[in-house]
Amino acid sequence: MAKYDYDLFVIGAGSGGVRAARLAAMSGARVMVAEEHRVGGTCVIRGCVPKKLFVYASRFADDFADAQGFGWSLSGESFDWPKLVAAKDREITRLELAYSATLDRHKVEVFAERATLVSPHEVRLENSARIITAKTILVATGGRPNLDYALPGIEHVITSNEVFDLKEFPRRIVIAGGGYIAVEFASIFNGLGAEVTLIYRGDKFLRGFDEDLRDGLAAAMTARGIRIITGQKFTKIAKTAAGLAGTMSNGETLEADQIMFAIGRSPNTQGLGLEKLGVQLDPEGAIVVDNYSQSTVPSIYAVGDVTNRVNLTPVAIREGHAFADSLFGKKPWIVDYTTIPTAVFSTPEIGTVGFTEHEARAQYKDVHVYKGSFRPMKVIIAGRSEKMLVKIIVEGESDRVVGVHVLGPDAAEIVQMAAIAVRMRATKADFDQTMALHPSAAEELVTLREKWVAPGEAAG
Repeated sequence: MAKYDYDLFVIGAGSGGVRAARLAAMSGARVMVAEEHRVGGTCVIRGCVPKKLFVYASRFADDFADAQGFGWSLSGESFDWPKLVAAKDREITRLELAYSATLDRHKVEVFAERATLVSPHEVRLENSARIITAKTILVATGGRPNLDYALPGIEHVITSNEVFDLKEFPRRIVIAGGGYIAVEFASIFNGLGAEVTLIYRGDKFLRGFDEDLRDGLAAAMTARGIRIITGQKFTKIAKTAAGLAGTMSNGETLEADQIMFAIGRSPNTQGLGLEKLGVQLDPEGAIVVDNYSQSTVPSIYAVGDVTNRVNLTPVAIREGHAFADSLFGKKPWIVDYTTIPTAVFSTPEIGTVGFTEHEARAQYKDVHVYKGSFRPMKVIIAGRSEKMLVKIIVEGESDRVVGVHVLGPDAAEIVQMAAIAVRMRATKADFDQTMALHPSAAEELVTLREKWVAPGEAAG
């Protein structure tokens, strides 16, 4: 008789948990997963997938306007918010069923209820009060939106959890925050026709991104009609007859139909019973793990945003894959967190991989910067002035490309391919010797020749 009910118990059926469960089962493990919400996790249900669908919807406004420059005559365009939400729901349901079918096909048992830890080898299913034993437990519960619970009126705001299911389209929306989610939803609602204000407590949004991208995107968003307020935060939010009123630290009041908080996310570890078992958490509540995703309790592992390493869906999937291979597949390996490409699906969008200019100059003695700014062909014919930015960071001594940054249409698609070259340690000479694909915006990556010289910096 088996010592444990299961070889692996996974808490959380998001991207990382599902990948780990499937691969462990494929290696012969008896696997069970508990998910208190919906199979698919944040990314599929209320994150990057529905967000990208909303991004597509928001960009049709540009397409309709641009079409006239190309000879098309359009009339009577209108936008139906409930129809978009319903279409999103159908796609999310399809994906959820696909995830569930994958687990079922690999004989992974899934229980739709909350699970908490009882001991290093025991898990309690909260609804049914069952105690399940497992040799190994994997925590993959992701993160949750932050809220300032001390702020008067905080109960009136929405987060990225609720924004996808609003019954009515907000004609006026104020978004608090300066990261991916805040910037992306500012662009989404602007494109769909809302009056958008973005408020951020810092002096410039998208902290950690290359300065040229931050400045370029801020200018483009402002030109599109988004009001950007920096150096401020809310001190009070009140319900009014016309909607909501948010008072900022400078005393100004912003009127809106909805106020959305996108001020970051925290590891979802509350109430899991981790502390009483001796699982070490960092000051932000993340599970501390080693290179193999093992916590300070040997039988308990964690992957994804709950560890607060690099909070991106592909990283969670890679961590879940490495965990399953190492523990159950007899193929141990660890995740390499260098040269991770990422995108901000604002309009215009950002794609980036490797060092920013600031990071490169702190890391290397000799840094060469190449950049070009231009209007894409489609924009020129349409009569718009929005520009695209392509920037390459090179370590001078080795000529190795250590950073690629793009602002503009299809930036994410371009940078995904550039990431291969950066990871393979390609040199600027390799880029230069690559034949250009013309006409394309991406050809700028292989045609930039003139080094950019910062003001006050000697050329050469």
